[in-house]
Amino acid sequence: MKLGEHPSAIRAVRVLTIDDQALFRAIARDVIAATPGYVAVGEAADGQSGIEAVERLSPDLVLLDVRMPGLSGIEVARRLIATHPEVVVVLISIEERIDVPSAAQLDAIPLVRKQDFGPRLLRRLWNERRR
Repeated sequence: MKLGEHPSAIRAVRVLTIDDQALFRAIARDVIAATPGYVAVGEAADGQSGIEAVERLSPDLVLLDVRMPGLSGIEVARRLIATHPEVVVVLISIEERIDVPSAAQLDAIPLVRKQDFGPRLLRRLWNERRR
């Protein structure tokens, strides 16, 4: 907060969800809505639409599914890191571990299991990763 700034002037963390599963997008939307200080600014069902949504919506935090048809979450993450280093990217997956060779290049990005996702984890990820 800046000197003289009122606490209510603090901007909410803007979250974009990129996932090909409508059910998880709905769950993420509910979790974000239930977390004070966070707002869902949009959703995308595939990697290319997600990249376009980042350009259009300027989120602070992107929840990004690892496995999607077309552009994988790994490729989308690579592109977002290169073009939008200010955005916090979090990889999400139903799987416990991801054995994708290129995932090792993204070791600075946390991988979260979808089944563990909730308000507490959302806040922790933001607080640990924001720049």
